[in-house]
Amino acid sequence: MADLSREDYARELVADVLATAEVESATTPLVFTRRVLDDLEQAGVAENTFTAHYYRHGVEVHGYGSNETLQTLDLFVTHFRQHPLEQRMSRTEAEALFKRLSNFLRRCRDGLRQDIEESSDLHDMCEAVEKALPDTPRIRLFLLTNSVSGLSSLPATDFDGIPVTREIWDLGRLHRMATSGTLSEPIVVDFETPLPCLVTPDTREDYTVLLAIMPGPTLATLYAGYGTRLLELNVRSFLQTKGAVNRGIRETLLNDPGRFLAYNNGITATASQVEFVQLADRGRAIKRIHDLQIVNGGQTTASLHYAQSRDKADLSNVSVQMKLTVVPAERLQDIVPDISRYSNTQNKVTLVDFSSNHPYHVKVEKITRSLWAPAPDGSGQETRWFYERARGQYTDALARERTRARQDAFRKIHPLRQKFTKADAAKFDHSWNQLPHFVSRGAEKNFREFMIRLTESEPVVDVSYCQRLIAQAILFKATEKIVSEHNFGGYRANIVTYTIARLSESTGRRIDLDRIWREQRLTPALTSAIHYLCVPVQAVITRPLRGTHVGEWTKRPECWDTVVQIPWTVPPSLQAELTDHRPAHSAEAVDGQTAPAGSGRMTTVMASRSEDWFALAKWAKETQNLQPWQRQLAFSIGRYLSNGWTVSERQAHQALVSLEEARRLGFQQLT
Repeated sequence: MADLSREDYARELVADVLATAEVESATTPLVFTRRVLDDLEQAGVAENTFTAHYYRHGVEVHGYGSNETLQTLDLFVTHFRQHPLEQRMSRTEAEALFKRLSNFLRRCRDGLRQDIEESSDLHDMCEAVEKALPDTPRIRLFLLTNSVSGLSSLPATDFDGIPVTREIWDLGRLHRMATSGTLSEPIVVDFETPLPCLVTPDTREDYTVLLAIMPGPTLATLYAGYGTRLLELNVRSFLQTKGAVNRGIRETLLNDPGRFLAYNNGITATASQVEFVQLADRGRAIKRIHDLQIVNGGQTTASLHYAQSRDKADLSNVSVQMKLTVVPAERLQDIVPDISRYSNTQNKVTLVDFSSNHPYHVKVEKITRSLWAPAPDGSGQETRWFYERARGQYTDALARERTRARQDAFRKIHPLRQKFTKADAAKFDHSWNQLPHFVSRGAEKNFREFMIRLTESEPVVDVSYCQRLIAQAILFKATEKIVSEHNFGGYRANIVTYTIARLSESTGRRIDLDRIWREQRLTPALTSAIHYLCVPVQAVITRPLRGTHVGEWTKRPECWDTVVQIPWTVPPSLQAELTDHRPAHSAEAVDGQTAPAGSGRMTTVMASRSEDWFALAKWAKETQNLQPWQRQLAFSIGRYLSNGWTVSERQAHQALVSLEEARRLGFQQLT
């Protein structure tokens, strides 16, 4: 997609939004909003985003977010045009849209949620904004548009004394993000006071190493402005700043800041270009850094920011050593991840590769590119499911078909409705493997959990695996349509993932995925079951416990715990279609293979009584002992045993660990 012109990008963007809106029966502004927010989340610009539209005279909003890293409340308003190149967006238009967004903020402060139906997405958004306002140190307003604006921001303002920034993401900025080779805009840092540095002797032609001392306040300010975008190529960037290392950093910053340089290992950073100024003593100092990335020292950087913002620590005497490796821009994606991997040796971490180059995604792409799906209508016209390993691959492949006739043929073989991304694959997998609370946390966080689970147990990716993954995609997309037909009024995404998860749990993952692949559709019995099941699921997830709002409730394991307790049994018509054996999948694979049926832990659990596991689940719930997932697992083991289903090796292991913990806490019934 790197050679796609802005004009071609604009046309493909509109075509993609219109087609997606038709497939999903959604409005084009919300589809456009969701697409841009997904990109901004992956780029680290936004976090915890949520889309919902509200429009009244002088008031409009399309979504909100809460950036935990930057401690900001974010609000988004969208301006989508079907012919974006015909007219530029003026400053006056931008000002008017920001004013409408500010008015929404004011209405939320004044209790707008009281006028909104409680079961709607909009009520959740209004309530979340109202609750966040008293403790929010900063507010960011975003205008998302596919028009050309010529402005990237408007002057900062304030709201009830809270600083407010106003950013514009227009066609040009979106195009740069899509074609730059990475999702984020490059970070360019100017130093008001240049940093004296030492240039090491050249060792190879493809990199240069600089050594410098970074003032603590400067590094904290960089993190406050860019957040996790500074850490995109850091394999440890997903770690939270709560470990022992971070507590030690904090204590030094608060109690002995002058010795921070001596105690701390500093940071390892990379750049594509560095601009210097000459010093009087013939030395050089760093004036500007292009494509700055901190690949080791993310905990140090974040801790400086939090010590300054939360603890009000004085960082004026804090200095941090920096090793800066300058790598040509075209080699960044190849070299920097290795620098990050080999630099991160301070304490043991799970080396998770979040990039699209992970072997799992490469294998899925390779197989699906040559995998023909059967024609469901008997026409003989086979098609392919297009796995978009990296953003824009579908558009790029379509653009390579130079003539209109060849592009039409490409669309016929690769229908847009059969395109799915690596984030979609994570949703399909986690829904099927009964982790709907992960899916409800948003595309980026769900995808990170998916990658973590892949490192623990990566499946064997072959033709059969890809066929079943696509069957899960068919199941997911069909469930979306079924849920839409019920007109619940909101939370479709949550209802869909929880319905599939409960269906998977109730059937012991024995839905015939191979049949779904062969027929490229759901059976009438399965369709009917989803119609019935989604109703009680919707009732549970829209009535949260402990007074929290629905969006937060669905992110919790307790929500899944409650959905599992819904009194629903598999209808006889669907029961008759279930397979005898569940297909191996990533959640249950052990070193890529299914566990042997005769393993000791499986034998122990399979020989136990279902009543005892039900009793354990009840005891854990009544006493509030064990984690919610452990209570749910005990209940699931009971269901598996009562239905004669085989318990997996991983389930057996976790169940016995939970049992041992329960016994230490006083549970005595299971013998």
